[in-house]
Amino acid sequence: MEELKTSADVLFILAGAVMVLAMHSGFAFLELGTVRSKSQVNALVKILSDFAISTVTYFFIGYTISYGISFLTGAEHLVQKSGYELVRFFFLLTFAGAVPAIVSGGIAERAKFHPQLAATFLLVGFVYPLFEGIAWNGNFGVQAWIEAVAGAKFHDFAGSVVVHAMGGWIALPAVLLLGARSGRYTKDGNVVAHPPSSIPFLALGAWILSVGWFGFNVMSAQTIDKISGLVALNSLMAMAGGTLAALVFGRNDPGFVHNGPLAGLVAICAGSDIMHPVGALLTGGIAGAMFVLMFTVTQNRWKIDDVLGVWPLHGLCGTWGGIAAGIFGAKSLGGLGGVTLSAQLVGTLLGIAIALAGGVIVYGLLKVMFGIRLTREQEYEGSDISIHKIGATPEREAGW
Repeated sequence: MEELKTSADVLFILAGAVMVLAMHSGFAFLELGTVRSKSQVNALVKILSDFAISTVTYFFIGYTISYGISFLTGAEHLVQKSGYELVRFFFLLTFAGAVPAIVSGGIAERAKFHPQLAATFLLVGFVYPLFEGIAWNGNFGVQAWIEAVAGAKFHDFAGSVVVHAMGGWIALPAVLLLGARSGRYTKDGNVVAHPPSSIPFLALGAWILSVGWFGFNVMSAQTIDKISGLVALNSLMAMAGGTLAALVFGRNDPGFVHNGPLAGLVAICAGSDIMHPVGALLTGGIAGAMFVLMFTVTQNRWKIDDVLGVWPLHGLCGTWGGIAAGIFGAKSLGGLGGVTLSAQLVGTLLGIAIALAGGVIVYGLLKVMFGIRLTREQEYEGSDISIHKIGATPEREAGW
């Protein structure tokens, strides 16, 4: 019976890993649809290449830092428990690989290709695992300290802070160090519109991400006996809340509407296992409104050219998700309890600090050593042609 349970756990978490792997195609199409047509190929190649670098790096370095487990041993050890630890690595890899995929959207259209691959190596190998190990494995005794001073451990069931806030706050210094796309802002302070190249592809990416997110959240239980329908329903309610808020605050703009569900889903990750569905709806709704308002502020008022709005979407909504778990997870608001607002604040702020420091160090060093931005001529030509020597669609048919 125990062997059957183990095999079921392997199949359960493997299904989750495949669903989250599919989300990376969502990242690709979301970026492809949002950028201009001359940067579509780059979006596709970059997301796939980043994931490959993430896989190798996390296998040899990152997973060991986070969990103290190495796979550099005989295969007879790896197949124990039906290879459960292997598929658990696969599942958590898809989370780690989401960090460079998030950053990719912020630095789109003007970032060099190979320095970004180097950044992926450093982020997935060292920066992300540092906080992942603290939050999810109790490394360095930080969780024990938070529990002692705040009455509960920092709670992040599926990564509002560990994955999304980390990715968004890492992206912020990268975007600032790169600077805005050429021609995005005029000398007199006006904003020049760079409209999405394809709303259908943008929407496709959002839908793929939304569907895969139910693997991201529900399968974070990691064993089949811990699965909870509450996580699924809370994810659904937050998705709906984020969509409706973005629809209203974004005044029916399709770009905002399709990012609304993502904002809600980012925010619900942390507390999806402990909130009441009404709390999840409110969490998602606040996140959707927050994304629209802060995307507009960062782009138009602060002149920060974060192409996909990854800092508002993942950084701020992920931060809100970490805090919201301490609010709507409380029994007094219909939650299951076991969390405190102070613990959530401490853990969330720690994640932001590590992400900001990591982003500044990684992209600052790469900028000094190799440069991280395309030349003005390359940017004008487009990252597709200047980096990959081919566009998304041929300008004319070849003559035979």
